[in-house]
Amino acid sequence: MRILDDVKLDFKDVLFVPKRSTLRSRSDVDLNRNYVFKHSQQTFSGVPIMASNMDGVGTFEMANALQSFPLFTCLVKSYGLPDWNTYQDFDENYTAISTGIGENDWTRLQSVLIAHSRIKYICIDIANGYSEYFGDFVARVRAKYPDKTIIAGNVVTADMTQELILRGADIVKVGIGPGSVCTTRKQTGVGYPQLSAIIECSDAAHGLGGHIIADGGCTNPGDVAKAFGGGADFVMLGGMLAGHNEGGGEVKDGLVTFYGMSSDTAMEKHSGGVAQYRSSEGKTVSVPYRGAVENTVLDILGGLRSTCTYVGASTLKQLSKCTTFARVTQQLNTVYGNS
Repeated sequence: MRILDDVKLDFKDVLFVPKRSTLRSRSDVDLNRNYVFKHSQQTFSGVPIMASNMDGVGTFEMANALQSFPLFTCLVKSYGLPDWNTYQDFDENYTAISTGIGENDWTRLQSVLIAHSRIKYICIDIANGYSEYFGDFVARVRAKYPDKTIIAGNVVTADMTQELILRGADIVKVGIGPGSVCTTRKQTGVGYPQLSAIIECSDAAHGLGGHIIADGGCTNPGDVAKAFGGGADFVMLGGMLAGHNEGGGEVKDGLVTFYGMSSDTAMEKHSGGVAQYRSSEGKTVSVPYRGAVENTVLDILGGLRSTCTYVGASTLKQLSKCTTFARVTQQLNTVYGNS
């Protein structure tokens, strides 16, 4: 047994320090990023915010709404070939097919990619990215699809970030347990404070020419900015995009059901229930119905532009270079609530 006793930080533990700026307006900030990916050599150009591949978030309807900004969507794993054949109005530059690592997942992935070869991004997604079998699966997909951009995760440490990149991942998904409907930390005691994970994993990835996604833990636009400030290339959102028209789901009494993908609700829907050898690692909650996602997106992008003006970054690319974080014990004045 060993203990890492240096301080590890979450979004709640820091604030940006403002700096002198030459920017006159938030409208002067450019949020677009341009990336070339290590293995696929494919390029990305757009605003690097992603909708998570969760039920109620990673839908075709969400992808269609977000790609106009242009933001990215990782589609839910449950979409099979009939879904892709029915709903073909997607922009391959801002859409990823998601898959698990079982043989049925492998078969489904191949069938969709045969029918829709223009898909550029593959998101290989499991809760525990430390599995040897997971690394083998990433290498298998890389060998079969050398020109596809592979997203793989989740992990939270530099060594495994490097391992996945060396096995063929272009982008590593970082985050274990920080999500709003994830109970992994409660059920297992496993995790890592998200901001420190982003800082450490981005440094490891960038040293090899790879990229990372900060996946989970963002509850407001300021958290999204902190993730980018910490070095994330992309930020993935689940709860912040839940409850909108584009996510589907029944609206009852002004509320929409939202759940983690390791929850009993998700396993009942997709796997016939919780297997005896495991437990639920997600919760099911009711979130306020929020209408069209456009207003939420504009709020997030507006907050991100404002962050850049405070620290003197004229582009999102410059944000991490302009970032100084101050450790804090309190972020908000909550005398009238947290909103």
